[in-house]
Amino acid sequence: MTNTSIPARLGKDASLAAGASGGGLRAGLIRYYSLTKPGVLYGNVITVVAGYFLASRGGFQAWPFLSLLVGSTLVIASACVLNNVLDRDIDTAMARTRQRATVTGNVRVRSAVTYSLVLGTLGLALLAAGTNWFVVAVGAGGFCVYVLLYGMLSKRMSVHGTLVGSVSGAAPILGGYLAVSARLDLGAVLAFLALFLWQMPEFYSIAIYRRDEYARAGVPVISVVKGVARTVRHILAYTVAFVVVTLLLAVFGYVGTVYTAVMSGLGLGWIGLGLAGFRAPDVTRWAHRMFGFSMVMILALCLMFAIGPILP
Repeated sequence: MTNTSIPARLGKDASLAAGASGGGLRAGLIRYYSLTKPGVLYGNVITVVAGYFLASRGGFQAWPFLSLLVGSTLVIASACVLNNVLDRDIDTAMARTRQRATVTGNVRVRSAVTYSLVLGTLGLALLAAGTNWFVVAVGAGGFCVYVLLYGMLSKRMSVHGTLVGSVSGAAPILGGYLAVSARLDLGAVLAFLALFLWQMPEFYSIAIYRRDEYARAGVPVISVVKGVARTVRHILAYTVAFVVVTLLLAVFGYVGTVYTAVMSGLGLGWIGLGLAGFRAPDVTRWAHRMFGFSMVMILALCLMFAIGPILP
């Protein structure tokens, strides 16, 4: 349940729908599958797994893990489908989203809403059956924040919409962690903050190189409202904050020296790239590079969350 996530930024979800515009069962299945925003979906599921293994320190229980994984996937998919319904007007104005099935009419609104409700109900039921009520609450809360507070309100009304969306984007890793710990400890807070902070420079980079599209769609992202120069400053500030939080996990003993070395090196590299934005001759090209590095950072972070607790 994120406002931004891993492969979906490349526009692959809309192309799935565009490639399945004909009739037939297969084309229909592809259209409904594309509504779940597969790039966003799987990117969020990766963070669920990372949170689980950070808390379990390498331990594994099949049924709780399977119910967490499938249940979270269904809840996140449900939120993405409903977000497609709500964003039809915005998606029409943006090149990367105007071929989504809810925009073209290949999937009716009523059908999409029903599909979302079925996915969400099944997902929450699985979470309740195999995990604990903390995880159910995080799943339901993340859904509500993403669909209602972000999708319906703040995204359209405020420059701070990204902050709201990042709360829902950090919910999956928190749910994964709480499935093991069943309590909100310091590790849970730091994992949540790391994912929350990572989304800010990631999305703000997109907001720079897609600034014109957001302006046409009437979405008040920071680059449109405050300008590119201010966006670059915010990107650096959030990048530094992200690096600090990731290293606090080592300070408090949740991970070892291998994690610290890897995340320190990558973190300093990302900060260095952020500083380069102040003197970049082509800020759009720099924003693409900043976004690309954010993908490296999140994949590395999830991997190190999973294996960092069991390494030296």
